[in-house]
Amino acid sequence: MSSKEDSLFLRFKQSINSIELPAHFSMMQDGIPHPLCVLAAEELQTYIEQQTQWKHNFGLNNYNTGTVIGKMFGVLVVENTNKEIGYLAAFSGKLAGVNHHAKFVPPIFDTLATDGFLNKGMLALSALSEEIRVLELANVDKKKIEVLKLERKQFSNNLQNEIFEHYHFLNQAGEEKSLLEIFRAFDYKNPPAGAGECAGPKLLQYAFQHQLKPLAIAEFWWGLSPKSAQWKHKQFYACCKEKCEPIL
Repeated sequence: MSSKEDSLFLRFKQSINSIELPAHFSMMQDGIPHPLCVLAAEELQTYIEQQTQWKHNFGLNNYNTGTVIGKMFGVLVVENTNKEIGYLAAFSGKLAGVNHHAKFVPPIFDTLATDGFLNKGMLALSALSEEIRVLELANVDKKKIEVLKLERKQFSNNLQNEIFEHYHFLNQAGEEKSLLEIFRAFDYKNPPAGAGECAGPKLLQYAFQHQLKPLAIAEFWWGLSPKSAQWKHKQFYACCKEKCEPIL
């Protein structure tokens, strides 16, 4: 392992000799994670509470400002090529507005890269929207407005498909498929928004890329729940069916 890779292979702070390793890859069983995942999650939660490198408003403290955004985190217990047991950590989506943080595996595709096609595409979409807005305010050239709206819709669809094509996933055998290939095999016309950005796929992708054997995985919610959801602080949840199950 390089020093960067080694920094993401997190070693347990206490002895795990008394905990039996899973015989097969372990996901949530009846809502109960493997004991090693529980221990890894507890260590990660302590880190989240004590770290000072970034600030994210989980809604747990009165002194935080901005929109409250609870977050799903994941831990993947792995075995490295030296037969050492440790774990990887990940968060779903962005954390504190960015994709990269110490101790957490990177995104599969960095949507926030300023020099990438996505940033350029979003700027082009914004320019189209502004042109439409100006014409609508002036209440002129309705035909041109309709043409521009169709152009914007097609451009947006093409940009979304290009994003999907940049998400490529490995399995344990080293075989690779794009996000579109994976979801179309499950009879989806297109992947749902946010597919590939959840903690579970990030963790497994990093493990397969770095010759780490996955042993057990679990995800937990940290912070207040969105009004439309029932996520509970520190509660464990299985990987979501809509976005993650086809990938996993």
